[in-house]
Amino acid sequence: MATTTTERKLLIGGEWVETGEWVEVRSPYDGELVGRVPKAGAAETHRALDAAEHAMKEPLPAHERAAILDRVAASLEERADDAARTISAEAGKPMKAARVEASRAVSTFTMAAVEARKQAGEAVPMDASPAGAGKLAFTIRQPIGVVAAISPFNFPLNLVAHKIAPALAAGCAVVLKPASQTPLSALFLGELETEAGLPPGWLNVVCGPSSEIGDVLVEDERVKLITFTGSAPVGWKLRERAHRKRVNLELGNATPVIVAADADLDDAAARLAGNAFSFAGQSCISVQRIYVERSAYDAFLERFLPRVEALKVGDPADEDTDVGPLIAPSERERVLAWIEEAKSAGAVVLAGGTVEGGLIRPTVIANAPPKAKVSCEEVFGPVCTVTAYDTLEKAIALANATRFGLQAGVFTRDAKAALRAARELEFGGVTVNEAPTFRADQMPYGGVKDSGNTREGPAYAVREMTEERLVVLQL
Repeated sequence: MATTTTERKLLIGGEWVETGEWVEVRSPYDGELVGRVPKAGAAETHRALDAAEHAMKEPLPAHERAAILDRVAASLEERADDAARTISAEAGKPMKAARVEASRAVSTFTMAAVEARKQAGEAVPMDASPAGAGKLAFTIRQPIGVVAAISPFNFPLNLVAHKIAPALAAGCAVVLKPASQTPLSALFLGELETEAGLPPGWLNVVCGPSSEIGDVLVEDERVKLITFTGSAPVGWKLRERAHRKRVNLELGNATPVIVAADADLDDAAARLAGNAFSFAGQSCISVQRIYVERSAYDAFLERFLPRVEALKVGDPADEDTDVGPLIAPSERERVLAWIEEAKSAGAVVLAGGTVEGGLIRPTVIANAPPKAKVSCEEVFGPVCTVTAYDTLEKAIALANATRFGLQAGVFTRDAKAALRAARELEFGGVTVNEAPTFRADQMPYGGVKDSGNTREGPAYAVREMTEERLVVLQL
């Protein structure tokens, strides 16, 4: 339960700014006021872009950018408990998960600092053709320009870090619009950036209506790249509107896992039970669809269901809580409606499906029809389906039967089957004997189909946020 209220200001051009209007931040768990931030609109967004444009007129050398990012990582590590409590209060994320997020954000800044130091082009073998004889050529990487970053509520610290840290490593100034439900973590990072010596204008944070702020970021020609994490309909519409900008999208998923009969069922059950319901399923790669080889189906459920039922549901501030609230009551009602739709179509609820203290208990559904929303759309709630399959070919077809393609997983001891799944699953990433909810912050992370068009992770994001320039010298 929230006990203190935090007030933070907008960060624009190195100044902490008020606007006279406020956005309240309330706990998803009990509705208590946990903080408030000034409400920005078009005027503040234009001012932030002015500051970002001005900052980039005096480029920061790579070693300075790297040193700032290293100092942010060190400060964040020192204040990890503050960061975790902020995440938990505003997002309703259980403390054990919030602490993991804070630790991962430290890694994100550390990796970005490495990328700032090693950013370089490559030599071009000009004498490989007669036309290039007598010439020396190489490429250099230049910052693309001002980056507009739009981040979601579900990882209010680390997904912000995945946008601003690579941008700064690449030499790009940033205008960040965090989710209105969770702006406090983003502004907390803004404080750490300024304390670390980031000059004015290199990071600007504006909070407010997506319609007003987003319109400016889409229409202003000074924004060269938009990086967006959120829902597929919003992301693809944004790309359509900003067709002359580079638009990097990291969107949703309906995450499948294939469990073969030869898998370590105890290990699979333990990993999947935790990763289907962590943060109440509000992760793009939360385990949602589990396909189990028919001969192992009952044995898997015998191991899986007790672990699901043992998860503690309750106050996210409690260190023992595993599953907390959805971000808003409207989301709870939507997820309950999806469960009822599946039941009406013949599905059977094996666990959960009920509300306890305003929170949905972890829900496991069997026999969900392929066309039910819980089977083909992104639930983004504490729900997973379990379905039996007869052949690997059929399991892969079921896993691919969605418009999404972010990450998928397979549990098996058969290397040949694992490699076949890795080739044939239409997803940006495939994990073997690990839940597809797994993410290390240095790895390339992103999807295909409706799940996006880019790869995050500092090394990959820096590449997106720079442009390659060719230099040719006549010898």
